[in-house]
Amino acid sequence: MADQGRKLALMQGRKLLALALIACLASTAWAKPEGKSSSKGAKPAKPETKKTSSRKTTAVVATAAAASGGAMLVKAATPTTARLPGTVSDSGPETQLVKIFAEIEANRLSEALQLTEALLRQYPNYRLANLIKGDLLLARTQPIQNFGALNGAPQEKVADLRAEAIARLKGYREKPPKDFVPRYLLQMQPDQRYAVVVDTKRSRLYLYENDTAAGGRPRFVADYYVTQGKLGAEKMVEGDKKTPIGVYHVTANLPKQKLADLYGSGAFPLNYPNEWDKRQGRSGSGIWLHGTPSDTFARPPRASDGCVVLTNQDLDAVSKNLQVGVTPVIISNSVEWLSLDDWNKERTDLNKTIENWRADWESRDNERFLRHYSKRFKAGSQDFEQFAAQKKQINGSKEWIKVKVDNLSVFRNPGKEEVVVVTFDQDYRSNNLNNQMKKRQYWIREDGKWKIIYEGSA
Repeated sequence: MADQGRKLALMQGRKLLALALIACLASTAWAKPEGKSSSKGAKPAKPETKKTSSRKTTAVVATAAAASGGAMLVKAATPTTARLPGTVSDSGPETQLVKIFAEIEANRLSEALQLTEALLRQYPNYRLANLIKGDLLLARTQPIQNFGALNGAPQEKVADLRAEAIARLKGYREKPPKDFVPRYLLQMQPDQRYAVVVDTKRSRLYLYENDTAAGGRPRFVADYYVTQGKLGAEKMVEGDKKTPIGVYHVTANLPKQKLADLYGSGAFPLNYPNEWDKRQGRSGSGIWLHGTPSDTFARPPRASDGCVVLTNQDLDAVSKNLQVGVTPVIISNSVEWLSLDDWNKERTDLNKTIENWRADWESRDNERFLRHYSKRFKAGSQDFEQFAAQKKQINGSKEWIKVKVDNLSVFRNPGKEEVVVVTFDQDYRSNNLNNQMKKRQYWIREDGKWKIIYEGSA
């Protein structure tokens, strides 16, 4: 009777472990595929859910557990002689975590433990894997009720690891929709080989290649788990522990040897605050992409002072594609996706607007030229009225003007207002002056029309 009672207790422990680990995902919702987006681009397409083969996914079980209040039968473990891999893929831990949770769901705890140990051999400092291993070992001896059931486990740390598990597994399931691209990457200049898009809501960084063979279409390359500010996104002031939202560029490459251990294998500062941030009254500094300390594999989804943080392994992979002064880094609360048709339409319309501005400048018709500028225009201490007076005076002294625009990039700014960031090489020629410069403009949509609200050297 004692042996039977012990077996029942162990079976109950395994059942509760499965419920505890699966319940850590029960609050998440996996998005359904969206067939198309609005032709106006007003509503982003939802990320599609990739289907697996015949095996149930943890996501399905998590949703079922939530719907049934967690009352879910887990069968007793069955022995198996199948050998499990001693190493895992270099693509990151998400694939292996999905397998581990699937084995726990099926109550094959020995297999789950072997997979977890394989994960730890690759990432010895991975705290989430260590926590799962502890629960699996504890379930061999006693019933457990919670994720992170070890006596004395700090609940704040356990909550952080639970949040990481949710973010990683959601990111694994919610890959960018096929044939959809981020709304922000409207046009990359030819020498911008890659672009980075960060989704703070999903704790995910997406890497896109500039596919020049396909007319500059952004092509999805990879995605990575990231950490953001302790208090979320939409940074406003120095020290608010938030990550900024906007269009930025990498400004430097700081090697590991010049940094404190906190920053891991390197750091890439961003140009926050940019001109649009300053106009909105945003302050602060030191917003970087960087790695993790040497004793830490990954940090919780919200753990930085405002920086975007990757694992050292992921930063090393991403850093190979970052170009100082060139690579755009666009940080959004939640990435908006456009179908290729809608993306191409938005890009064409904006390029036509920019071309009209260039042609109207050449025309020396001040009314036509100045209609492209917002009455709220401001650059440095110069407002619209001062700018208009200056341009009228200069244009009036010209017999002819030729303006050439090269290496054009157009990025939509995430946020409530419709703003695009336009950067290009400008070659200005006239009968009495020639000038070349790299120019940056911010265009804002006013009354259905795009207007320049800022311009200056980039």
